[in-house]
Amino acid sequence: MLIIESLTHVYDNDVRALQDVDLVINPGMFGLLGPNGAGKSTLMRICATLQIPTSGHVRFDGIDVLQNPEALRRVLGYLPQDFGVYPRVSAYRMLDHLAVLKGLSVSSERKAAVEGLLAQVNLWEVRHKALAGFSGGMRQRFGIAQALLGDPRLIIVDEPTAGLDPEERNRFLNLLAEIGENVVVILSTHIVEDVSDLCPAMAIISGGRIIRQGAPAELVQSLKGRVWRKSVPKAALDDYRARYEVISNRLFAGQTVIHVMADSDPGDGFEPIGGNLEDLYFSTLTSNRRAA
Repeated sequence: MLIIESLTHVYDNDVRALQDVDLVINPGMFGLLGPNGAGKSTLMRICATLQIPTSGHVRFDGIDVLQNPEALRRVLGYLPQDFGVYPRVSAYRMLDHLAVLKGLSVSSERKAAVEGLLAQVNLWEVRHKALAGFSGGMRQRFGIAQALLGDPRLIIVDEPTAGLDPEERNRFLNLLAEIGENVVVILSTHIVEDVSDLCPAMAIISGGRIIRQGAPAELVQSLKGRVWRKSVPKAALDDYRARYEVISNRLFAGQTVIHVMADSDPGDGFEPIGGNLEDLYFSTLTSNRRAA
């Protein structure tokens, strides 16, 4: 279990990246959802012992992460947003090198771990290929392989599916789901579908604060009977925004489709829809911005 208490971080330029963040994360997949600049990466870097917060506490299975970062690193797997590798080195040699750095010093054990992980992430057939020739999805799967070295109990992945094509994204998410059955896996992302497809627990972060958390299905249930949809001319969008609580809009077949929040039928040609995690996400961000 990962416990985060009153975590605050203020950068030297007085930018407050995190403000009194409290989270309890149990084993399984946990989604941290928020827009770019919300504080996700700062929170992940602190949990991964790469950054020291201004104040607060982080504990994992009895380890005080801020006081004893080395103990946490022994059980941590981390895939940052920008994962750099030596491009001319093969996947096998690179993973073997990283295994040595991770402390797998016994040659036979290291060989078994490297070969097992390359097979698990479906890179065995290209194990002797230089990493420079890997696609984005292959590099991400290699990143997960290195994060799994040493059988970590806490795995942190930061924006792992950004830039992946749909096939690679599905393959990567299926791999994460398999991994996340017995350990704590934190998936930090701004892509709603990643959390919707994978995570039994989640939190929404905005402006450095946790503004909503819980089980996705239960949170979406709170929208029942409150989300309405209508196609409107693009030129009329500002007028609708002035009259209704528009939570999202998108262009479809030449028309702008808007979703609005209302506790009762707003009339005016709106139709009810069930609502989904995307509606929850946008409505939460909209309410938070209006309250700021």
